[in-house]
Amino acid sequence: MPKTPRGTPYTEIAAYLRQLIDDGALRPGQQLPSMREMGDQFNASPATVNKAFAVLKTEGLTYAKPGVGTVVAERPRVAATGAARLKRLEVTGKALAPGETSTDHRARLTSLADPFLAENLGVELHDEIVLRTRTYLRDGNPTVVALSCIHARALGPVPELLEPGPSERFWQEIYTERTGKEITRSPERRSARLASTAELAMLGVKAPPNSAVPVLVLVNVFHDEDGPIEVWEDVYTPGYWQIEGERP
Repeated sequence: MPKTPRGTPYTEIAAYLRQLIDDGALRPGQQLPSMREMGDQFNASPATVNKAFAVLKTEGLTYAKPGVGTVVAERPRVAATGAARLKRLEVTGKALAPGETSTDHRARLTSLADPFLAENLGVELHDEIVLRTRTYLRDGNPTVVALSCIHARALGPVPELLEPGPSERFWQEIYTERTGKEITRSPERRSARLASTAELAMLGVKAPPNSAVPVLVLVNVFHDEDGPIEVWEDVYTPGYWQIEGERP
């Protein structure tokens, strides 16, 4: 990575190291690069690097190991965003980070009854859409329930959308190949709401019946030249740190 101008914010250094942890380049128990190495790489002062290291410790991602230095926490509770998976797919050809798996892949045609999702997908309430769902796990623990709401017009060029199980290729790439229409993504948005009973079950969260469990939700909206074509809604397990995952 090329050096950056003097005065690099400590947040950039923290983001860089956080991404290495998220990608699995730095595994639990592994020592972080020394503060001197980070200072040289980012052309940053010792105080700036120290502040970046302090941020990671506060987030529970690292800890100080006597006689060794700063190491990655044994079980960092981190879950990457949809934007991070897209970036990883672009860079490595793989959407999943080391230690991450996915399960319970489902696909079906359904009536869209959620006003927020209908508005973002540009359809009327109760219009038929393609709904694909799956659960992401890190080290065997559920971290994210992912819902992909896809406009029904995508079924013409990509009928494979209704096939169950994980896709061998990202469906948007197939769509662009077959139609010539590029798909772009709007900036990722963050919100919070109460989880449904089904979502809590998929996330392995045990809660009393009818209890209110708030969850972090990330939304990505994709468009082609004809308008919105897909909306992602990622629902996070309570207690997990969320990582944007954009490489600095």
